[in-house]
Amino acid sequence: MQHVTRRAALTAAPIALAVGGQLLAARPVRAAKSYGPGVTDSEIKIGNTGPYSGPLSSASVIPRSMAAYFKMINDQGGVNGRKINFISYDDGYSPPKTVEMTRKLIEGDNVLFLSGGVGTPTNSAIWRYTNEKKVPQLFLSSGATKWDDAKGHPWTMGFYVSYQMEGRIYAAYIMRHKPDAKIGVLYQNDDFGRDYLKGVVDGLGSMAASMIKVKASYETTDPTVTSQVIEMQAAGCDVCINVAIPKFAAQAIRKTAEVGWKPLYILSGINASVGSTLKPAGLENAKGIISDTSFKDPTDPKWNDDAGYRWWSAFMEKYYPTGDRSQIENIFGPSVAATTVQVLKQCGDNLTRENVMREAANLRHLELPMLLPGITVDTSPTDFAPIKQVQMERFDGEHFVPFGPILSGTIG
Repeated sequence: MQHVTRRAALTAAPIALAVGGQLLAARPVRAAKSYGPGVTDSEIKIGNTGPYSGPLSSASVIPRSMAAYFKMINDQGGVNGRKINFISYDDGYSPPKTVEMTRKLIEGDNVLFLSGGVGTPTNSAIWRYTNEKKVPQLFLSSGATKWDDAKGHPWTMGFYVSYQMEGRIYAAYIMRHKPDAKIGVLYQNDDFGRDYLKGVVDGLGSMAASMIKVKASYETTDPTVTSQVIEMQAAGCDVCINVAIPKFAAQAIRKTAEVGWKPLYILSGINASVGSTLKPAGLENAKGIISDTSFKDPTDPKWNDDAGYRWWSAFMEKYYPTGDRSQIENIFGPSVAATTVQVLKQCGDNLTRENVMREAANLRHLELPMLLPGITVDTSPTDFAPIKQVQMERFDGEHFVPFGPILSGTIG
């Protein structure tokens, strides 16, 4: 697949796969065909933007692995006989570029809908536009809490667990294990970072003002976050909550080790990737880091005999052999793509934008191969938060080890 400014035409056919161990159930095909833009008897156009360049380029594997999944689907005959034409453009993790590329997808390429767009600030830049145009903006590679807004933005739906929910989970963990903590929070100065920060503050409640000693923000244009790490150490913080994209998260972890600072270290779940974050940071520097996840860690040998992992491994070997299997993002992409395919299956021959959105809001207990056991994708017309459960995990120097129960919740 080639990106940047060239369009990538890939077709998708659902793997004769039992997603998560059960076959993706398609609804009865409707007798009358009804098509929106980008649909013919043989094709469905789906649009996407991703950071193939820029500070979040490590996440480019999300649309790349989505493309690989759709290629697999197409090799199997497509969805209800139609091949998926997946058109993905580079936005460089730059909101103005996302706007430009999204307009191109909708007004130039005439895609039926968007799926898997990467990033909170980038998706934030287009969600008013997609809602005005009534174009489904589905399963965003972002856990921003605001995507669960069925009334205010009925054409946009996220995918991952809410960042605010994660922040509250971190706060609860700290209150339980280190109630006298002096906390430093490293966060990106945009909707992504502030969403996590709000969850932490809300979770700490009346104790937030006294427990949080440093709120250290950074911009994606900054060269490093060295000064922020030194500021938190100098303030006597004994807990660090790292809410940063992989490039800066890795810098912070590495710098923390270099200066001999040894706080209780919590890393945001969306960036808890062995390949994208911890390897660049130095695995020895990351030992003991705590995070949370909804997905199986592909580096953990405990999953070697798991049916979902075996399916994913075979998929990677055949359709994305160059993909780094230590990157959790290569789990995210196929999971988003499989959910997208399920929506198309449910649509049958009623492939209008309205019906795509209707079916996206009608997913029931959908199991995916690489979701943790007990976690499913569920939506409704009033619930636009597909994944609502996580499990805590700790890095042992080689892989993340889950601990504790499956935690559930939503943010009102």
